[in-house]
Amino acid sequence: MNKTVNFVDLRDAENIPAHLLDRTEADLGPYLERVKPIIEAVRTEGDAALRRFAQAYDGVTIPDMSIRATEEEFETAFREMDPELIRSIEYAIGNIRKFHEAQKPEDSWMIEVQPGVWAGDRNVAIESVACYVPRGKGAFPSVVNMTAIPGMVAGVPRLVIITPPAPDGRVDAGTLVAARLIGVTEVYKCGGAQGVAAVAYGTETVPACMKIVGPGSPYVVAAKKLLSHVIDPGVPAGPSEAIILADDSVDPELAALDLIIESEHGPDSSAWLVTDSPRVAKGVQAALPGHWQQMDAKRAEFSSTVLCGAYGGIVLTRDFDTAVEFTNAYAPEHLEILTCDPMADLGRIRNAGEVLLGNHTPVSLGNYVIGPNAVLPTNRAARTHSPLSVHDYMKRMSFARVSARGYREMAAHTHRFASYEGFSGHARAVSSARPLPKGQ
Repeated sequence: MNKTVNFVDLRDAENIPAHLLDRTEADLGPYLERVKPIIEAVRTEGDAALRRFAQAYDGVTIPDMSIRATEEEFETAFREMDPELIRSIEYAIGNIRKFHEAQKPEDSWMIEVQPGVWAGDRNVAIESVACYVPRGKGAFPSVVNMTAIPGMVAGVPRLVIITPPAPDGRVDAGTLVAARLIGVTEVYKCGGAQGVAAVAYGTETVPACMKIVGPGSPYVVAAKKLLSHVIDPGVPAGPSEAIILADDSVDPELAALDLIIESEHGPDSSAWLVTDSPRVAKGVQAALPGHWQQMDAKRAEFSSTVLCGAYGGIVLTRDFDTAVEFTNAYAPEHLEILTCDPMADLGRIRNAGEVLLGNHTPVSLGNYVIGPNAVLPTNRAARTHSPLSVHDYMKRMSFARVSARGYREMAAHTHRFASYEGFSGHARAVSSARPLPKGQ
């Protein structure tokens, strides 16, 4: 492999170059135009459009493919799956469920804000949520775990999975096994923009849902954006991205291993090593080709494309403060801190989807088995968004009750507000014109 790792020396730079903060999904313009006719076709043609797009985009060779995974397909998946892999899926499910059960808010709470005046919140599950599980660059039962488990913990009445079919018209066995172990019974064979449109509008087979969660390609992100008036698009999760933040204490071989993790997702990923150590920077640059030679050829090609391209590589800064500044400006989906005191450095991070601390906590563990959710905000959305959680499958409704005692004081204050703002109806509703029951 003769590619050269992208090496950016910022030791003499006064400011962080803006282009280094870009991702492949930064400009959705071309994708928006391409998905518009797909969305319209699904809206007007339903299942017929889904089957046509499955043939065109997923290479499906079965014209009458069943759109919903059948019970027989679930049973076949369990027969085909390595029992040890099933055990690992069960292990991950246990950890992820435990984390999200601890995260679940109480059903309701209430306080007395004034004598005779009570107010609170009630947390209820969203009625229907679709979990998007990608397929184009691999098979991802881990995404089933991360998207479906918090929905089950939240108590979503109708939780469904959509995922692209394989050329034989089947769903990945791992996806079906994970779904069954979690308790999801509805799995539909539709991915890409057409899958998003299917759960937004509904088809003869696929139910319309109120929300969609899960990561996807720029086509999926574009479809979510165009359909945000029809379906809640959830956490903005696009192509994978990561920063490995390192000081001079780390072994370059280890840092190189972890830099590869997110870069192997696909050529549209982003991944940077950010360090103030010339030794680490040069060592990682030298170590990467050797690791690529030991990898699957396709994944090595993905990783090298990212790390030798415009959206990844090595950034060398003048000092560690500047490395932290770059990290916060980038607001990565995944951040791994490889320093002599990662817990102390955690306090300096403002913007990141998740933060993995120390030499024994590679992004791989977070993606699969630790427990916190690995569906994370991308494209700098971590500046204002949080990881996918139980809260994303629930909504709050506030409630209040005022007694006769509490009403008298509040009515006077409310009357003054309403009169000042010019709302005579508001004011009249809390005036002597209000016919209240006697004795209360």
